[in-house]
Amino acid sequence: MRILLISTYELGHQPLHVAWPAAALTAAGHSVRALDLAVEDWDDQRVRWAEAVGISVPMHTAMRLGVQSARRIKSSNPQTPILFYGLYAAATRDRVVGEVADRAIAGEYTAELVEWFNGLRTLEGRVSRPVTISTLRSPSLVPARGMLPPLDKYVCLEHEGQTRLAGYVEGSRGCRHRCRHCPLPAVYDGRYRIVDTESILADIQWLADHGAEHITFGDPDFLNGPAHARRLVEAVHRQFPHLTFDLTVKVEHILSHRSIWREMAERNVVFVVSAFETVNDRVLRVLDKGHTVADLAPAVRVLREVGIAVRPSWLPFTPWTELSDLDDIFAFIADQDLMGATDPVQMGIRLLVPEGSLVLSIPGAAGRFGAYDPDVLGYRWESSDPAVDELQRKVLSLAESGTRGEMSTRQTLHAQWEQARLAVGRASPSASDVDWERRAPGLTESWFCCAEPTELQMAGVAG
Repeated sequence: MRILLISTYELGHQPLHVAWPAAALTAAGHSVRALDLAVEDWDDQRVRWAEAVGISVPMHTAMRLGVQSARRIKSSNPQTPILFYGLYAAATRDRVVGEVADRAIAGEYTAELVEWFNGLRTLEGRVSRPVTISTLRSPSLVPARGMLPPLDKYVCLEHEGQTRLAGYVEGSRGCRHRCRHCPLPAVYDGRYRIVDTESILADIQWLADHGAEHITFGDPDFLNGPAHARRLVEAVHRQFPHLTFDLTVKVEHILSHRSIWREMAERNVVFVVSAFETVNDRVLRVLDKGHTVADLAPAVRVLREVGIAVRPSWLPFTPWTELSDLDDIFAFIADQDLMGATDPVQMGIRLLVPEGSLVLSIPGAAGRFGAYDPDVLGYRWESSDPAVDELQRKVLSLAESGTRGEMSTRQTLHAQWEQARLAVGRASPSASDVDWERRAPGLTESWFCCAEPTELQMAGVAG
């Protein structure tokens, strides 16, 4: 069968969640092509070629764009079977399966994905269960990256004045934690799945052979399994001593596994992304983050002591956010010399509440949320203080202006901080007190998985 796999957004990376199923489907005897709408224009020829389509939806933005893509396909090819697969595939099931898709598989999708496409040969696939969440272990496969655009179309590492091609792999999927605001618990429910080391090494070999000098480990938390993580980094560094790495790790794991960080630095880990979220302890408790505000500065210090930079991610706007929170976040960033590790989009992130979110189970939370809106893949909410919502709109608009090149990163962050201070009647921040110019090592993608898609992204797939 001729199968087209479509990716719309994987944080600027070459789409691993197209390369993995492409390998499985090719092994099953299918003819597979790929279309990455993050870096390629819509291709009617590839769509017409396909007898069936799979759309990768590993995050909120990808699902929003994926629904638009499916509608475009159905408008011109209404008989084409479409499958959604990935973390967000079960979201808005009533508006996706039956309307723009025939099947949705969330979680560990590979085995069921192959089974469904195989079944289409005899029409069995169309009558199987329409929406499933799978946590069964996926087979070990080396991703089929050869059909994807080259690495120079994707995110790069910026470090020490140089730009280097970057590859993206995952050492595990899922997460053993159940942070209430995260979409993972609704699918994995505290479980995680280890990826076979040999297949990761083979994948990194391909990436290195095609120019990658840096590897992002995109696990939701790289230290879910610390023993596996250490063995993996050791194996990769031994085989590819010239490569640098970045990881994503919870604050509590940075502190509880502080003895491993010198080892990680010696094996070329140059930065760690960590979900600091906010400097409001009440919000951290509500979200069940597992850390407090008092843990944040020590986490920065633990990594810096061994030469690893930290790039915090933030969730400034929730139903429990106070008007002063954003200014307090900026003050913390300035105090810890993290302005060079901050992307403006982070300052406008607003809590997303998809179907199945643990946020809905928080005592007293029901009254804070409105009806579910399938168009935005989440429950609507407004702050009890309208000024908080107005501030969020202003700082997000500034971030979008920055991505269009209308302002530099420094100008955008300074303008956002000015808005935060203005909202609470405080004097504008002094630019001279902050090191705005020194950028921490990081990737060139400025958007974020928990951000709403931009108008430009939506227009790119709408036709």
